[in-house]
Amino acid sequence: MSAAVSANSHRFSEARLAEIAELVKRYPGAQSALMPVLYMAQEDFGYLSMDVQQHVADVLGLRLMQVREVVTFYTMFREKPCGTYLLEVCTNAGCMLNGANELVAHMCETLGIKVGETTDDGLFTVAEVECAGACGGAPVVQVNHKYHEKVTPETMDALITQMRADGGAK
Repeated sequence: MSAAVSANSHRFSEARLAEIAELVKRYPGAQSALMPVLYMAQEDFGYLSMDVQQHVADVLGLRLMQVREVVTFYTMFREKPCGTYLLEVCTNAGCMLNGANELVAHMCETLGIKVGETTDDGLFTVAEVECAGACGGAPVVQVNHKYHEKVTPETMDALITQMRADGGAK
């Protein structure tokens, strides 16, 4: 979370608003800047609550529905809080054929949660995503935007153990 923004304010800082204004100038219209602004909002607030989505719409001069259409279409945008480590498993065809579904089941069993849930300690959230664009390394797990390819239950267990040892430090 940005140091300039309080987690509960759901309002961009003046510095962020200036950054957004500069960004919008690079596009033919404010709507074209929607995805980068949503990334900024998610970085600042942790996830895109309805209040945050409305704020983005207001800042860009859009209707809430225009923001919702993007947020609900793309899997990289989160509408609820997630764990310190977001474990995103590609379950599209290439990864599925190389064991992604079994990997998801193993991860959920190991962590004691279902897909979309977060562990009680707040460390892990498991999510299924569509094509991660790394079919040659299937199955792929993205952990906080870092790709891990050809993941097996054993390598995933080692990653989870390491992340626990790190104490939640991203």
